[in-house]
Amino acid sequence: MFEKLKRDICQLQTERLIIRQWKEDDNVPFAAMCADPNVMRYFPATLSEDESVQLAHKATSLIQKNGWGFWAVERKDTGQFIGLAGLHYQDLDIPDTPFIEIGWRLAADQWGKGFAPEAAQRALSYAFDELQAPAVYAFTTLANQPSRRVMQKLGMSDCQKNFMHPKLPHDHSLAEHCLYRITRQEWLMLNTPDRL
Repeated sequence: MFEKLKRDICQLQTERLIIRQWKEDDNVPFAAMCADPNVMRYFPATLSEDESVQLAHKATSLIQKNGWGFWAVERKDTGQFIGLAGLHYQDLDIPDTPFIEIGWRLAADQWGKGFAPEAAQRALSYAFDELQAPAVYAFTTLANQPSRRVMQKLGMSDCQKNFMHPKLPHDHSLAEHCLYRITRQEWLMLNTPDRL
């Protein structure tokens, strides 16, 4: 399916951001971000430096393999690494899989500037324009209102298919997740307002 759609490794841009393949220099700020309890409050735990580096290497290798994935995000004005955003082929045992998932994670000092929806909107464009995805999904724990607001800003709708995350115990406080989706048709209607 989508994981078979090999593309040249791309670099995406927005007005303020470069969305790109990972660099070794990203490891230190990424590890600091993933060790921040505030950033990771809707995840089961913070990550060690080794765990963060492994995650960055996994993202790098998937981008090398497919041409797309969870890219590193850099500010154009400062050249600063600020987090990740992008797409992932998701085949967990959850509703509607397999599908292309969209996700993001930014350093806390970069919140409130509109960077998450800006990067995610560009990733959505790639999913629909380049990958011709029929739909893109996102999911998070129910309490994660900041991410749910970003999903709504992107035009995504709650599928009303809440589920218990298969990698968490059912009695874990973060176990219950919501699932959001935007179809290609919905995205086209939102992003081509002059369409008849």
